[in-house]
Amino acid sequence: MIEAGHFAAFLALILSFFQAGQGLMGQRRAAGLSAIVAFGAMTIAFATLVVAFATSDFSVQLVAANSHTLKPFVYKIAGTWGNHEGSMALWCLVGIGFGAVAAKVMSTGRPVFEARALGVQGLLNAGALLYLLLASSPFTRLDPAPLQGAGLNPLLQDPALAAHPPMLYLGYVGYSFVFALAAAGLIEGRIDRVWARTARLWALAAFMPLTLGIALGSYWAYYELGWGGWWFWDPVENASLMPWLIGAALLHSVIVTEKRGSFGVWTALLAVLAFCFSMLGAFLVRSGVLTSVHAFAVDPLRGSLLLAGLLVFGGAALLLFALRAGKLVAGPDWTTGSREGALMGNNLVLIVATATVLLGTLFPLIAEAAGETMSVGEPYFNLTFTPIMSLALIALPIVQAWSWGKADLSSLWKWAAAFAGIVAVFWLAGIGPFDIPLLAGIGLAIAVWLIAGAAIEIWRRAKTVQRLGKMPARVWGMTLAHAGLGFFVMGAVLETSGRAHTTIALQEGQATNVAGWQLTLDDVESIEGPNWYAERATLTARRGGTVTELQPHKRFYPAAQMPTTETAIHKTGLADLYVALGDGRRNTQGETRWTFEVFLNPFIDLIYLGTILIGLGAFLSMFGRKTRVKEADG
Repeated sequence: MIEAGHFAAFLALILSFFQAGQGLMGQRRAAGLSAIVAFGAMTIAFATLVVAFATSDFSVQLVAANSHTLKPFVYKIAGTWGNHEGSMALWCLVGIGFGAVAAKVMSTGRPVFEARALGVQGLLNAGALLYLLLASSPFTRLDPAPLQGAGLNPLLQDPALAAHPPMLYLGYVGYSFVFALAAAGLIEGRIDRVWARTARLWALAAFMPLTLGIALGSYWAYYELGWGGWWFWDPVENASLMPWLIGAALLHSVIVTEKRGSFGVWTALLAVLAFCFSMLGAFLVRSGVLTSVHAFAVDPLRGSLLLAGLLVFGGAALLLFALRAGKLVAGPDWTTGSREGALMGNNLVLIVATATVLLGTLFPLIAEAAGETMSVGEPYFNLTFTPIMSLALIALPIVQAWSWGKADLSSLWKWAAAFAGIVAVFWLAGIGPFDIPLLAGIGLAIAVWLIAGAAIEIWRRAKTVQRLGKMPARVWGMTLAHAGLGFFVMGAVLETSGRAHTTIALQEGQATNVAGWQLTLDDVESIEGPNWYAERATLTARRGGTVTELQPHKRFYPAAQMPTTETAIHKTGLADLYVALGDGRRNTQGETRWTFEVFLNPFIDLIYLGTILIGLGAFLSMFGRKTRVKEADG
């Protein structure tokens, strides 16, 4: 079967090249048919890998290196993409899938433009398949086959991590098709309203899963690693954040192009940058240049090939933009004192924020190349990224209330007074009984500002309660996304400023008070799972009339010879009581004292509520009444 999958992958490669050739020559039907058949071939190829993992076929080298007969079935399946080669196969499947869906549903009335977009996508898919088949083949056999496999990395044996890579790849690879649309538009010399209507849908189709994929990875790190936080400015986390920021700028820019016909050059550039940053993320995760719990370790040769691919495709994308941008037709004039001008300012802020993250991520690598050892952590990002993004967040409600073409600048003082009033409320609360730090108060003011701004904007459009339910899906999508951003900021500020962390040591039967809770260690026992064994602690937590049981444990996976931390989390609705088990130490009396890391994380669920609302808003924004866009408007 695995040989059939190998053959199917080569067939997908040939079809992708054919799709590229036919598409770039303007043959819409042939390119579309090639894309659909290529997707069928790659689906067969990937399915053979899934079957090999499901049946523990250790004659396949990838299965032997990343699976085990005792591993739960769901993680056998997830093992297909829980490694470098399998994840690249998934990358190819998603990329070809985007082309196949586009071939089926894309209808702009410009067959040559559509053919070229499919052609560029075919070329990108062919490059990914060449790397997969020639440098990272998942179809290699072992002879003789081992009787047992090495097992999947224990950190990846988790439901969130099973869903995290597919969601992230839908976002990463989705931007490759947005780039394909931009490349086709640049070749044609037309980045206009018709182009923007199509690009906006595909940009949303990438932005939504990327948002949810980042959230899944964050939540996994929160409860699996035992560090007590939800974001660590890990380089690989940053690699996913950068295309998200560019994607947010792209969405706001493409709306201007669709509505007004302006920003064509700028929107095309953002589409190219979103693709380049997605490629950069793939390189950072798989090249081995970064040390991270999220990164795949690969050999230097394949890392060099990934870098070469990044330079070739990224350089070609920027070169195409440089050569063709000057031929684009400029849209209607706009002024800085308008919604267009404000959105351009918002885009510039997002670009600067992305550059800040990029610098903080790559600077340690640059320093290491120069013979210096240097780390860039949370203090750098707090001092740079946070203030920059605050500017964009404060401006957001103002921008969405302004008119196209020309805004009422005289009303700026009213907006400034309203925001100052919200800040004053939190400042007064900070010097009163609530003890809110000044910076946290400003952050909470921004959160309330965003939520209130979203609510006011949809009410301004609806004017009556009866019309709220009749608002277009796009309007509700915008409202939910902006309100979700407010809830995210609120949760991030409250959790970061209010987090309590204590390390305690307890003997069985001993109790202590932590963050208003009384924790009693009842016992510590040895337990065994399907492919692991562990020491599990049972604690009773009491506060007022609330009594709950917590069972953190430390697992050890014999196949991988690797321990993991399994935290215990009790949710109260207002905060998480979070406990991670440490080591046991025996004293001179022969008594064992167990250490625990205990966190009280207030309002952390608001962070994930916010990301879900942002993703839902992006999803709803994909729907709505189709409006006819005249060619002359472009």
